Amino acid sequence: MAANDITIPKKGIAKTKVLSKLKEFAKDDPDYKKLKTWSLVYFLGDDHSDFLMKAYGQYLSANGLNPMAFKSLKRLETEVVRMTANLLNGGPDAAGVMTSGGTESCLLAVKTYRDMGRAEKRIRRPEMVVPETAHVAWEKGAEYFGVKAVHAPLRKDMGVDVEAVRKLLTRNTVMVLGSAPEYPHGIIDPIPELAAIAYSRKIPLHVDACLGGFLLPFMEKLGYELPLWDFRVPGVTSISADVHKYAFSAKGASLILYRNLEILKHQFFIYENWPGGVFASPALLGTRPGGAYAAAWASIMALGEEGFLANTREIMKAAEKLKEDIRAIPGLAVMGDPKTAIFSYSSAAKEVNIFAVADQMEKRGWHIDRLQRPDALHIMVTPLHLKVTTQYLMDLKLSVDHVRRHPELATRGGAAMYGMISHIPLRGMVKKTVLKMFTDMYGPDAKMIDPGETTLEGEGPVEQPDLATRAAMWYLKLRERFKK
Repeated sequence: MAANDITIPKKGIAKTKVLSKLKEFAKDDPDYKKLKTWSLVYFLGDDHSDFLMKAYGQYLSANGLNPMAFKSLKRLETEVVRMTANLLNGGPDAAGVMTSGGTESCLLAVKTYRDMGRAEKRIRRPEMVVPETAHVAWEKGAEYFGVKAVHAPLRKDMGVDVEAVRKLLTRNTVMVLGSAPEYPHGIIDPIPELAAIAYSRKIPLHVDACLGGFLLPFMEKLGYELPLWDFRVPGVTSISADVHKYAFSAKGASLILYRNLEILKHQFFIYENWPGGVFASPALLGTRPGGAYAAAWASIMALGEEGFLANTREIMKAAEKLKEDIRAIPGLAVMGDPKTAIFSYSSAAKEVNIFAVADQMEKRGWHIDRLQRPDALHIMVTPLHLKVTTQYLMDLKLSVDHVRRHPELATRGGAAMYGMISHIPLRGMVKKTVLKMFTDMYGPDAKMIDPGETTLEGEGPVEQPDLATRAAMWYLKLRERFKK
């Protein structure tokens, strides 16, 4: 069925049947409850999920658009912001808002510092200096808000090169970015050094702690030695932290915090001449789902400091076991020296193709995230992963051994496709091809694949190649065309 063939049913379908259909649609989605997914989902078990659904449901129709209407939502937001600000040592002047996710938090920082640069320094061609490992949301923010992203290279330890950052600063720099930790390899950037440089030039420094905001503070409380990265560092002007990651809330909950209200005011949007009335918005969204506020508040309150500490113990026990044993597997290497539960590992031997290892792991039922530049596999650990750590490591050893014995696997299947897309030199053409793929996926002629739908020959389920695979297929065709 094509997307443009879908219409509203003439007669409503029974709710039980609708729910059954939803369950059917999800049949081939990653089964995160079996704990074989190492990203996308932060799952604490059915009891916690049921609790979050009840909290969310109580505010299902509540709208955070007008903080003067649903006063309970403003209270929930204020308490979540204040608890997080205190956790991150923001002091009494810290201020911020809840957002729909890490991407919105990052976008808001770009918008805020662009406008602050305009207002205070009359900057008309804004730039921001970001590490090469900065989350892609910062690239999106740069494109959306017309800010040039200037990329700083990495040091050997995979943290951003501070001296390179210093040299990249100009009179047009509206902000500097550091991550705590960055997504690809779990490295905490040298925030004190970055902050010193930024502070000396009167340039704001944002710390992207969307991953670490609700993990690093509790690691520190447990005695882990970590570099300073939060508001204790002079020069840090804002921090983003996702509640729906290591605070285990329902999806759609993040925060952006500023050192003071004077910075936050550059984030606000106000339009006083609309016929519908004076309009003011503190963040990107107009309507903001009240359920997300309620679930975020509920998760933090239900866990409490003891719950966060207990979760962090389990997380780090699993993460340290994984890193230690992966380092011990001949042919593999953990990238850098990640201190947290987010890390990646790559091949340390020519005969072990890391993407072929990923293929073998997926055959054993694991959902594997692949990285590029350099090629690697990615892991984000949650508390329940401790239950499957031993099995993961056993399967990983078997997969590496199998790939070592069968080097031809590097030229087959996903390994060949991912390896090719990672190293295609024509990056601009890759971007155009992915744009065409998205156009096809979201256009009126997009084909809808039902779970379990078979090929015309009835030989099994239809498989939709992912973007990387499709782009690699395109590149192969292009290369053959040039050969001719």
